[in-house]
Amino acid sequence: MPNLSHFMIPADNVDRARRFYSALLGWKIEPVPPSPDSMGIAAMQYHDIITGPVESGALSTGGLYKRQLNEPILDFVQVEDIEAAVSRVEKLGGTIARPITEIPGVGLIAMILDTEGNIIGLWTPVTK
Repeated sequence: MPNLSHFMIPADNVDRARRFYSALLGWKIEPVPPSPDSMGIAAMQYHDIITGPVESGALSTGGLYKRQLNEPILDFVQVEDIEAAVSRVEKLGGTIARPITEIPGVGLIAMILDTEGNIIGLWTPVTK
């Protein structure tokens, strides 16, 4: 069964949000260095979040980034076959908000709106 794989927190002020979550929850939040294949990570001011050690049944990774729109916290569900999952979205009454996109070195992502207008990310990791 697909599980949530990670979360993303949009912020109007990334440094302020980083300080808040680090102080409140003790999360380790570090900037991701820009690279030629990082899909605008520098412009997003993207930071990796490590919430703690990997534990059964708990998310331990996330991201913090510069808000692009008026988006909420975004959860990603890891799916085995992203093409198959996305192909079912509209048949089930949902909407494809962002088509399947490759993030080099990470995998394939897509964003969908459920039948209630909630945004959910789908992710299939890179296979080695």
